[in-house]
Amino acid sequence: MTNEVESRPNAVAAAAVAPRKRASNYPEPFAARMAGREKRALGDVFGLVNFGVNLTRLAPGAQSALLHRHSRQDEFVYILEGAPTLVTEAGETQLGPGMCAGFRAGGAAHCLVNRTDMDALYLEIGDRAPGDCGTYPADDLEARLDPDGGWRFFHKDGRPY
Repeated sequence: MTNEVESRPNAVAAAAVAPRKRASNYPEPFAARMAGREKRALGDVFGLVNFGVNLTRLAPGAQSALLHRHSRQDEFVYILEGAPTLVTEAGETQLGPGMCAGFRAGGAAHCLVNRTDMDALYLEIGDRAPGDCGTYPADDLEARLDPDGGWRFFHKDGRPY
């Protein structure tokens, strides 16, 4: 009998991992704003439960997420290709290959935007802290991580989407 640990690969080519079927979990009208973003959930291939790793590609004009912060999750990005712009509430920073950025839980709201004519490719890493919430200072949106690991979305006044 093969157990789950034995059925998972030890190594894979990251580009061979199938991209997620949906560009975003956000409800409309927000999901459409993620057009041009492609994520490959690398951590899921190995059954990682404490943190996630995505290989993310942003086409020209695409953005990584809405401007957001997490209540419990730390996040880290490492740029592999291209030159996305890091957008925070404090301003903007041009990134390039070999550069990285990190965000503590409860820290600065952030997202990446690709304002160039070339794709941007980066790794994003975040923990999977239970009870995490996402806040979006520029949008009428809040996100709550449910016990099953799925996100539930609400208006800022608490009404569900």
